[in-house]
Amino acid sequence: MKAKSFKKDKVNIITLGCSKNLVDSEVLSGQLRANKIPVAHENKKIDHNIVIVNTCGFIEKAKEESIQTILEQVELKKQGDLDKVYVTGCLSERYRKNLETEIPEVDAWFGTMELPFILQKFNADYKKELLGERLLATPHHYAYLKISEGCNRTCAFCAIPLMRGKHISKPMEEIVREAEILVQRGVKEIMLIAQELTYYGLDIYKKRMLADLLEKLSDIPGLKWIRLHYAYPNKFPLEVLDVMRERENICNYLDMPLQHASDRMLQAMQRQTTQSEIEKLLHAIREKNPGICLRTTLIVGFPGETKKDVSILKKFLVEQRFDRVGIFTYSHEEGTSGYLLKDNVPAKEKEARAQEIMEVQQEISYEKNQEKIGKIFEVLIDQQEAGRYLGRTEFDSVEVDNEVVVKSKHSLNPGDFVQVKITKAYDYDLEGVALPIVNPVQL
Repeated sequence: MKAKSFKKDKVNIITLGCSKNLVDSEVLSGQLRANKIPVAHENKKIDHNIVIVNTCGFIEKAKEESIQTILEQVELKKQGDLDKVYVTGCLSERYRKNLETEIPEVDAWFGTMELPFILQKFNADYKKELLGERLLATPHHYAYLKISEGCNRTCAFCAIPLMRGKHISKPMEEIVREAEILVQRGVKEIMLIAQELTYYGLDIYKKRMLADLLEKLSDIPGLKWIRLHYAYPNKFPLEVLDVMRERENICNYLDMPLQHASDRMLQAMQRQTTQSEIEKLLHAIREKNPGICLRTTLIVGFPGETKKDVSILKKFLVEQRFDRVGIFTYSHEEGTSGYLLKDNVPAKEKEARAQEIMEVQQEISYEKNQEKIGKIFEVLIDQQEAGRYLGRTEFDSVEVDNEVVVKSKHSLNPGDFVQVKITKAYDYDLEGVALPIVNPVQL
């Protein structure tokens, strides 16, 4: 069947997985566009003839989704709707040899650090001078900013180092310049991401430099919110909290994946910390920054986990009362040290334990949200939907946290900041009314 080769090439990039993958796709899009190659992200018009699938290989469900997406694009190629299908990202990095054999219809496979090789397929050059020139896949008012690549940790469950390599910090001046470019393009909120934020700078500056980086970023005019994602608890640099408290545009929000609270499990997971040390750290964080929003993620079903371990975790949640909690069931991943252990918790039991944990957190979240009724929060409007507006407070990140449903008598736009009085609260969402915008008196 004849393919769509009579048209000028247009590329569609499909991104799966985490925000770090999304940034990679944005950078690739920017490079293609700079080489005068039409490109779109998650193209809805279906007027492209080349697809690049940026895959995730983190856990089993993500791998299955990536493979399914690849197969769907290969089928479109067989039908003549596509000329080329390329695959990049974590799954390709990790399983390239096997995938080349199993899905030979894919035209080329690339790893996580092979952007220049992808560009070669388009007779395009990698342009180093395009710092920050990304084609944003997010709404215009917020963006993710990757400050490092890879990870030096040896957590027993995690395959990230296999796919992303060792920790490599991005030079501070490059990060600041990229942030400045994003703000010039209308970005008001920047979410700092890395596999491990607090490790930033150790490789190139020989000390932890996250606090210094935050100071420089917070000095950028027009940058309204800076948000921190993925901080490791072991050797957490407390000076980061001082900067967070002193600078108004650094959100009082910290995403710190803890994974578990049982000492048995923390040791088995090779987390290099104990429950007591975690509790002391959480106390120090809250003492330095009262009112901080703490988000964590947890894993249940790791080999050897017992119901007693789950009870310890539930008790820990009740005592610590996190604002936000995400939960994963353990995925037995080749190449990790955990893979050497017997995956002895049945899948149904993993799911049941995850449900137990979320029921505990659901009640905590509901109680915390109820406390917000009647209070006024600054809300960033993300979108308009069905005659209402959806936004977030500084205590809520994109997609994973609360949304605020805002009713307003005056027109609002995505990217607007508005004062909202909370009128209703649910387990994971809030409702509120936008207060009238008061124009400053002209002197």
